[in-house]
Amino acid sequence: MELNKFIDHTQLKAEAGREAIEKLCSEAKQYHFMSVCINPTWIELAKQSLEDSEVKVCTVIGFPLGASTSTIKIAEAKDAVAKGADEVDMVMNIGAAKDGDWQKVEQEIREIVNAVPEMIIVKVIIETALLTREEIVKACKCAANAKADFVKTSTGFSHEGARVEDVKLMRETVGPHMGVKASGGVSNRKEAIEMIEAGATRIGASKGIKIVSEE
Repeated sequence: MELNKFIDHTQLKAEAGREAIEKLCSEAKQYHFMSVCINPTWIELAKQSLEDSEVKVCTVIGFPLGASTSTIKIAEAKDAVAKGADEVDMVMNIGAAKDGDWQKVEQEIREIVNAVPEMIIVKVIIETALLTREEIVKACKCAANAKADFVKTSTGFSHEGARVEDVKLMRETVGPHMGVKASGGVSNRKEAIEMIEAGATRIGASKGIKIVSEE
Protein backbone atom coordinates (compact mmCIF):
# COMPACT_ATOMS: atom_id res chain seq x y z
CA MET A 1 0.00 0.00 0.00
CA GLU A 2 1.31 3.45 -0.99
CA LEU A 3 0.85 5.35 2.26
CA ASN A 4 2.47 8.69 1.38
CA LYS A 5 -0.69 10.21 -0.15
CA PHE A 6 -2.64 9.44 3.02
CA ILE A 7 -0.29 11.47 5.20
CA ASP A 8 -0.55 15.04 6.45
CA HIS A 9 3.07 15.51 7.63
CA THR A 10 2.55 17.35 10.90
CA GLN A 11 4.47 19.82 13.06
CA LEU A 12 2.23 21.64 15.55
CA LYS A 13 4.51 22.01 18.56
CA ALA A 14 4.54 25.49 20.08
CA GLU A 15 8.34 25.55 20.10
CA ALA A 16 8.73 24.67 16.41
CA GLY A 17 10.61 27.48 14.65
CA ARG A 18 11.51 28.35 11.08
CA GLU A 19 14.13 25.61 10.76
CA ALA A 20 11.65 22.92 11.87
CA ILE A 21 9.03 24.09 9.36
CA GLU A 22 11.53 24.24 6.50
CA LYS A 23 12.67 20.71 7.39
CA LEU A 24 9.06 19.50 7.47
CA CYS A 25 8.39 20.96 4.02
CA SER A 26 11.59 19.50 2.59
CA GLU A 27 10.65 16.05 3.91
CA ALA A 28 7.11 16.38 2.57
CA LYS A 29 8.47 17.12 -0.91
CA GLN A 30 10.96 14.27 -0.72
CA TYR A 31 8.34 11.71 0.33
CA HIS A 32 5.45 13.20 -1.71
CA PHE A 33 3.12 13.49 1.26
CA MET A 34 -0.39 14.87 0.75
CA SER A 35 0.19 17.95 2.89
CA VAL A 36 2.11 19.58 5.69
CA CYS A 37 -0.02 20.46 8.72
CA ILE A 38 1.32 23.49 10.58
CA ASN A 39 0.24 26.32 12.85
CA PRO A 40 -1.14 29.40 11.04
CA THR A 41 1.89 31.57 11.73
CA TRP A 42 3.92 29.39 9.32
CA ILE A 43 1.50 29.28 6.36
CA GLU A 44 3.39 31.77 4.19
CA LEU A 45 6.75 30.10 4.81
CA ALA A 46 5.30 26.68 4.00
CA LYS A 47 3.59 27.97 0.85
CA GLN A 48 6.86 29.46 -0.33
CA SER A 49 8.82 26.29 0.54
CA LEU A 50 6.35 24.07 -1.32
CA GLU A 51 5.67 26.21 -4.38
CA ASP A 52 7.47 23.81 -6.74
CA SER A 53 5.60 20.73 -5.45
CA GLU A 54 2.13 19.20 -5.25
CA VAL A 55 2.23 19.11 -1.43
CA LYS A 56 -0.69 21.07 0.06
CA VAL A 57 -0.56 23.45 2.99
CA CYS A 58 -2.89 22.48 5.82
CA THR A 59 -3.36 24.57 8.95
CA VAL A 60 -5.37 24.47 12.18
CA ILE A 61 -8.20 26.72 13.37
CA GLY A 62 -9.33 27.25 16.98
CA PHE A 63 -6.48 24.96 17.98
CA PRO A 64 -6.15 23.00 20.18
CA LEU A 65 -9.15 23.58 22.47
CA GLY A 66 -11.89 24.64 20.07
CA ALA A 67 -12.92 27.26 22.63
CA SER A 68 -12.34 30.42 20.60
CA THR A 69 -15.50 32.28 19.56
CA SER A 70 -17.00 31.55 16.15
CA THR A 71 -16.10 35.08 15.05
CA ILE A 72 -12.42 34.44 15.77
CA LYS A 73 -12.45 31.01 14.11
CA ILE A 74 -14.05 32.44 10.98
CA ALA A 75 -11.49 35.26 10.85
CA GLU A 76 -8.70 32.74 11.41
CA ALA A 77 -9.97 30.54 8.56
CA LYS A 78 -10.26 33.49 6.17
CA ASP A 79 -6.81 34.74 7.09
CA ALA A 80 -5.33 31.25 6.62
CA VAL A 81 -6.77 30.99 3.12
CA ALA A 82 -5.59 34.51 2.24
CA LYS A 83 -2.06 33.51 3.28
CA GLY A 84 -2.13 30.38 1.12
CA ALA A 85 -3.66 27.49 3.09
CA ASP A 86 -5.28 24.77 0.96
CA GLU A 87 -6.89 22.94 3.87
CA VAL A 88 -8.11 24.03 7.32
CA ASP A 89 -8.53 21.66 10.26
CA MET A 90 -10.91 23.37 12.69
CA VAL A 91 -11.54 22.24 16.25
CA MET A 92 -15.28 22.12 16.91
CA ASN A 93 -16.80 23.72 19.99
CA ILE A 94 -16.19 20.78 22.31
CA GLY A 95 -17.76 22.47 25.33
CA ALA A 96 -21.00 23.03 23.38
CA ALA A 97 -20.93 19.38 22.32
CA LYS A 98 -20.56 18.22 25.93
CA ASP A 99 -23.49 20.49 26.84
CA GLY A 100 -25.59 18.84 24.13
CA ASP A 101 -25.89 22.10 22.18
CA TRP A 102 -25.54 20.43 18.80
CA GLN A 103 -27.24 23.30 17.01
CA LYS A 104 -24.40 25.59 18.12
CA VAL A 105 -21.77 23.03 17.08
CA GLU A 106 -23.28 22.57 13.62
CA GLN A 107 -23.89 26.27 13.05
CA GLU A 108 -20.25 27.14 13.75
CA ILE A 109 -18.97 24.47 11.38
CA ARG A 110 -21.36 25.69 8.67
CA GLU A 111 -20.21 29.30 9.14
CA ILE A 112 -16.57 28.30 8.68
CA VAL A 113 -17.34 26.12 5.64
CA ASN A 114 -19.24 29.04 4.10
CA ALA A 115 -16.48 31.54 4.96
CA VAL A 116 -13.84 29.90 2.77
CA PRO A 117 -13.82 29.21 -0.99
CA GLU A 118 -15.40 25.93 -2.11
CA MET A 119 -12.07 24.39 -3.15
CA ILE A 120 -10.66 24.71 0.38
CA ILE A 121 -10.86 21.42 2.29
CA VAL A 122 -12.44 21.82 5.74
CA LYS A 123 -11.78 19.11 8.32
CA VAL A 124 -13.59 19.11 11.67
CA ILE A 125 -11.58 17.91 14.67
CA ILE A 126 -14.06 16.41 17.12
CA GLU A 127 -11.53 15.26 19.79
CA THR A 128 -12.86 11.72 20.19
CA ALA A 129 -11.00 11.17 23.49
CA LEU A 130 -13.37 13.63 25.17
CA LEU A 131 -16.59 12.23 23.68
CA THR A 132 -18.87 9.28 24.28
CA ARG A 133 -19.77 7.03 21.33
CA GLU A 134 -23.13 8.78 21.07
CA GLU A 135 -21.41 12.18 21.05
CA ILE A 136 -18.98 11.03 18.32
CA VAL A 137 -21.95 10.07 16.15
CA LYS A 138 -23.68 13.41 16.77
CA ALA A 139 -20.49 15.39 16.09
CA CYS A 140 -19.97 13.55 12.80
CA LYS A 141 -23.57 14.23 11.77
CA CYS A 142 -23.11 17.93 12.55
CA ALA A 143 -20.01 18.06 10.35
CA ALA A 144 -21.76 16.21 7.53
CA ASN A 145 -24.87 18.40 7.74
CA ALA A 146 -22.69 21.52 7.64
CA LYS A 147 -21.00 20.25 4.44
CA ALA A 148 -17.49 19.87 5.87
CA ASP A 149 -15.18 17.66 3.83
CA PHE A 150 -13.70 15.55 6.65
CA VAL A 151 -14.17 14.58 10.26
CA LYS A 152 -10.92 14.19 12.18
CA THR A 153 -10.34 12.29 15.40
CA SER A 154 -7.98 14.39 17.44
CA THR A 155 -5.73 17.40 17.92
CA GLY A 156 -2.96 15.22 19.34
CA PHE A 157 -2.96 17.50 22.39
CA SER A 158 -5.59 15.70 24.51
CA HIS A 159 -4.95 12.65 26.70
CA GLU A 160 -5.49 10.19 23.84
CA GLY A 161 -5.31 10.25 20.06
CA ALA A 162 -6.90 8.19 17.30
CA ARG A 163 -8.39 4.79 18.09
CA VAL A 164 -9.41 2.21 15.48
CA GLU A 165 -12.87 1.75 17.00
CA ASP A 166 -13.54 5.49 16.82
CA VAL A 167 -12.43 5.67 13.18
CA LYS A 168 -14.77 2.76 12.36
CA LEU A 169 -17.66 4.52 14.11
CA MET A 170 -16.92 7.79 12.29
CA ARG A 171 -16.83 6.01 8.92
CA GLU A 172 -20.09 4.19 9.65
CA THR A 173 -21.70 7.50 10.60
CA VAL A 174 -20.60 9.67 7.66
CA GLY A 175 -20.87 7.01 4.96
CA PRO A 176 -18.52 6.35 2.04
CA HIS A 177 -18.17 9.81 0.52
CA MET A 178 -16.91 12.02 3.36
CA GLY A 179 -13.27 12.06 4.46
CA VAL A 180 -12.15 10.64 7.80
CA LYS A 181 -8.78 11.70 9.21
CA ALA A 182 -7.10 9.66 11.93
CA SER A 183 -4.72 11.88 13.86
CA GLY A 184 -2.82 11.64 17.11
CA GLY A 185 -0.53 8.79 18.08
CA VAL A 186 -0.31 7.02 14.71
CA SER A 187 3.39 6.22 14.76
CA ASN A 188 4.13 3.25 12.51
CA ARG A 189 3.05 1.49 9.31
CA LYS A 190 0.96 -1.16 11.10
CA GLU A 191 -1.08 1.45 12.96
CA ALA A 192 -1.55 3.53 9.81
CA ILE A 193 -2.84 0.53 7.85
CA GLU A 194 -5.20 -0.38 10.70
CA MET A 195 -6.63 3.14 10.58
CA ILE A 196 -7.05 3.01 6.80
CA GLU A 197 -8.72 -0.41 6.99
CA ALA A 198 -11.07 1.06 9.62
CA GLY A 199 -12.09 3.79 7.18
CA ALA A 200 -9.51 6.59 7.40
CA THR A 201 -8.72 8.39 4.15
CA ARG A 202 -6.09 10.63 5.70
CA ILE A 203 -3.53 10.15 8.49
CA GLY A 204 -2.22 13.08 10.52
CA ALA A 205 1.22 12.16 11.81
CA SER A 206 4.52 13.64 12.88
CA LYS A 207 6.15 10.26 12.16
CA GLY A 208 5.20 10.11 8.49
CA ILE A 209 8.70 9.18 7.33
CA LYS A 210 8.82 6.21 9.72
CA ILE A 211 5.35 5.12 8.54
CA VAL A 212 6.24 5.10 4.85
CA SER A 213 9.76 3.71 5.34
CA GLU A 214 8.74 0.58 7.24
CA GLU A 215 8.12 -2.65 5.33
